[in-house]
Amino acid sequence: MIHTILDTDLYKFTTSYAYIKLFPYAIGTFSFKDRDETAYTDEFLKQLQEAVAALSRVALSGEELEYMTRHCRFLPGVYWEWLSSFRFQPDKINISLDKDRHLSIEVTDYLYKATLYEVPLLAIVSEIKNRVLGNVANPDELAGKLAEKVALSNEHRLPFSEFGTRRRFSFDVQDKVIGYLKQTSQYCTGTSNCHFAMKYGIKMMGTHPHEWFMFHGAQFGYKHANYMALENWVNVYDGDLGIALSDTYTSDVFLTNLSRKQAKLFDGVRCDSGDEFKFADKLIARYRELGIDSTTKTIVFSNALDFGKALDIQQYCRGRIRCSFGIGTNLTNDTGFKPSNIVMKLTRCKMNVNQEWRECVKLSDDEGKHVGSEEEVRACLYDLRLL
Repeated sequence: MIHTILDTDLYKFTTSYAYIKLFPYAIGTFSFKDRDETAYTDEFLKQLQEAVAALSRVALSGEELEYMTRHCRFLPGVYWEWLSSFRFQPDKINISLDKDRHLSIEVTDYLYKATLYEVPLLAIVSEIKNRVLGNVANPDELAGKLAEKVALSNEHRLPFSEFGTRRRFSFDVQDKVIGYLKQTSQYCTGTSNCHFAMKYGIKMMGTHPHEWFMFHGAQFGYKHANYMALENWVNVYDGDLGIALSDTYTSDVFLTNLSRKQAKLFDGVRCDSGDEFKFADKLIARYRELGIDSTTKTIVFSNALDFGKALDIQQYCRGRIRCSFGIGTNLTNDTGFKPSNIVMKLTRCKMNVNQEWRECVKLSDDEGKHVGSEEEVRACLYDLRLL
């Protein structure tokens, strides 16, 4: 299930350290949402509670500490030393089923700790759901699909990284997928999963999540959120981890706020929702307005991609801007069973224990994927002049 604390995405650690450095007293709540409104069973709930209890035994080993210290120059050794003493606390994870048997999970803690719960909990939910439903991945079918995807990538020089931890079919399936990519793919640039990066000797990939911008929006106002979130990221990482996430408050607002300094300093932008082709046009136009050669910059596309769509996007961007692809569920949960459509988002935060709670909002470029109460989402839209 979750065998090591490194079985998570790199950006959980980079964001955790950013909170420690700039906002060590900030507190937040992460809340689970199943967009399919699945009705879960008592057996599922029992297995989930058992898996959550087992998280308390997960710890960073001495070998892992040494590896991460050597391979993450942008994170100081003191962070990994602190992480070696960190333990998940099951009593901070509130789990329940409502009257319609919809699943509720909430975690509240200092943000530098709370952020570490998100990916493991999502991976656990996805795996247990498949187990309880009796879903079994067919190894031959999985290998056949992977072979087609890798062949397409190799033929067309399509660069991609594996981003599939949070909604994987299972730990074992992700392990098999990354092992296969290591052996056969010429253009797999790495994985977001730190454990598998260590196991297979491939590069760890990732920068920052939506929560970083959502925290800034709640604390400093939606109009200033994108600018301040990027400035603070630079204050922590000094130019490392330079792919900026664009769509927390819609990509149009992000591009309007993007300063020339930030556009020059960041290596590129990640597109995680909306129409990828329109986004490429808008970003290239924005670089042109700022006097920046777009062919020196990169877009990382990561919105529910498959390899066919990635190839179409690559051909559209060729000669105009560099592009790469973060592919998740299509790699780690393409088993013939419907993948879970689940997320865990920062829903409220406060700068310290004395401050009142402030709700967090995310505006997606995809219709129907806004995060937050209807009232607060409307206030955010009004503040950003999107109403």
